[in-house]
Amino acid sequence: MDTVSQVLNFNNPIFYLIIIWSLIWKGIALWYSARNKKLAWFVILLIVNTVGILEIIYLIFFRKDQKLNK
Repeated sequence: MDTVSQVLNFNNPIFYLIIIWSLIWKGIALWYSARNKKLAWFVILLIVNTVGILEIIYLIFFRKDQKLNK
């Protein structure tokens, strides 16, 4: 078996760790995008699954807290 098939095997704990990792980052990014009323980012983050990569990019570079703007 190749490496990708081994990781995506439902019996592999790494598969579940990737799901948990992705859900945590997606939840945080969706929370901030909704709180900051960024509808386009919210929809993109909700639809596109990148195992947390896009979510981390959003949180680092594009998130602007509403509290800082007041």
